[in-house]
Amino acid sequence: MRKRIILLALAAAILATTLFGLPLALSIAKYYLHNERAELERVAARVAISRTTIPAEFQDDTIAWYSPSGIRTLGSGPPTADQAVQEATEHNEVTHHTTTTEMVVAVPAETGTVRVATPIGEVIRQTGLTWLAMTVLAALALTLSWLAARRMAARLAHPLETLTTAARSLGNGDFTVRTARTGIPEIDSVGASLDSTAHRLGETLDRERAFSANASHQLRTPLTGLRLQLESALQDPHTDPYDTIRACLETTDRLERTVDDLLTLARATPTAAETDLPTLLAETRTAWEAHHDRPLHITAHGAPDPHASSAAVRQILQVLLDNAQTHGTGAVTITARDAGETLAIDVADEGAFPDLDPFAPGDGIGLPLARRLAEAEGGRLVLASTTPTRFTLLLPTH
Repeated sequence: MRKRIILLALAAAILATTLFGLPLALSIAKYYLHNERAELERVAARVAISRTTIPAEFQDDTIAWYSPSGIRTLGSGPPTADQAVQEATEHNEVTHHTTTTEMVVAVPAETGTVRVATPIGEVIRQTGLTWLAMTVLAALALTLSWLAARRMAARLAHPLETLTTAARSLGNGDFTVRTARTGIPEIDSVGASLDSTAHRLGETLDRERAFSANASHQLRTPLTGLRLQLESALQDPHTDPYDTIRACLETTDRLERTVDDLLTLARATPTAAETDLPTLLAETRTAWEAHHDRPLHITAHGAPDPHASSAAVRQILQVLLDNAQTHGTGAVTITARDAGETLAIDVADEGAFPDLDPFAPGDGIGLPLARRLAEAEGGRLVLASTTPTRFTLLLPTH
């Protein structure tokens, strides 16, 4: 790209210089030619006024008088009239004649014809010097154009090279890459698009990593319950196998629903939709009573439906209940209430939460994932109280 910009700029400069310089060079050559002829006419006219004599100031010039018969009578020049003198005598007018060696002007006078000549080399010398100066200026202009083209090419190519490097880094998995702004709208637009793509890919990768890191927390409880049910059935030969199979199927259904919810939340952008709160709370009660012997109290009188994904809300409640089962004691209480354009769901137990950051990785069971799910739905999840433990989930209702 750099070479193409430089070659294009030089081609434009050469074309402009040629189109301007050639006519100017021809005009200059004509100017010197006409100027020399005018000077010769002036000298001839001065000599013609002197009437058959050559003034002392012109003694060194090639000046001659010719009689009407064409014989040189005075001065230096051809012994007989040449073509210029003949034409001037015949037509009684000033004539010009140029040969390969000299310029000649013949001016008719009362007593003959005056012939003035000068070497053509003088005109060629003046023209050549001027053309040389023009060539030097043209070379200087082309050099400046080359320097300007190199600077422009660097200014245009460097941002593109930076974009190429950034794109290569993005392709190698560096989603933190960002491009600097150059002040060139078209290049900045490409850079902004690349930055946006890197940001979206980074978020997608973070979601996938979060899913991989936290899915085990969400799947451990139903898997453990399923294993305990099977081990208990093996140890007690009097256990009804059909009851064990039915219980295991219920646990498997729960596990399958958890996997489906997590995959949906990990791979798709959350879409706000009305969640049927009473149905969701009823499902939560059924799942809890089927696997836990601790009491669960649910209160939701007059609570509005949240404007959030049911899969996200279900997983958040499951995380909070699992946390209460693991860290808490006594009865577990779920209270849903209207908090003014917001649904507040309190999940509390009778225990005390450890003096730890509940949302730090490794603390609690899936609490960091629960907070991210709440924020993705436009809500918040906070630890409202440590003694007794109470988490509050806030979700939009509009």
